[in-house]
Amino acid sequence: MIMPTSDNSKSLNLKDIKSAEETSENTETEVFQTLMIEDVKYKTRFTKKFLNRKPYVPVDPKKVISFIPGTIKKIYASKGKKVKEGDKLIDLEAMKMLNTIFAHENGTIAEIFIKEGDLVSKNHLLLRFK
Repeated sequence: MIMPTSDNSKSLNLKDIKSAEETSENTETEVFQTLMIEDVKYKTRFTKKFLNRKPYVPVDPKKVISFIPGTIKKIYASKGKKVKEGDKLIDLEAMKMLNTIFAHENGTIAEIFIKEGDLVSKNHLLLRFK
């Protein structure tokens, strides 16, 4: 749920976060870092989880990625084949269920990175459109 904010309140937007040369002051065992948000300086401590987070990567519509780990049972597409939106691309068996992956857009298959019988993990690149 998105809550509106009043004009005099400041919202935290990660794009607006600028670490001012990430200056750190060591006060005994605590390390503080200076953070600039909308021209206001804050002293804060970042957790290890925050510092080691993965940066956001937008979804590439040209790549078809597995959404669940499983076994490739059948590949309907081939390299260079033109497919229409809704065409069958791959049958992926996971947890004794057959999941069919359909084309989400019209296009041509540029590369296929799997073969029938392969075990794939979640977020494995299956194929790529041109």
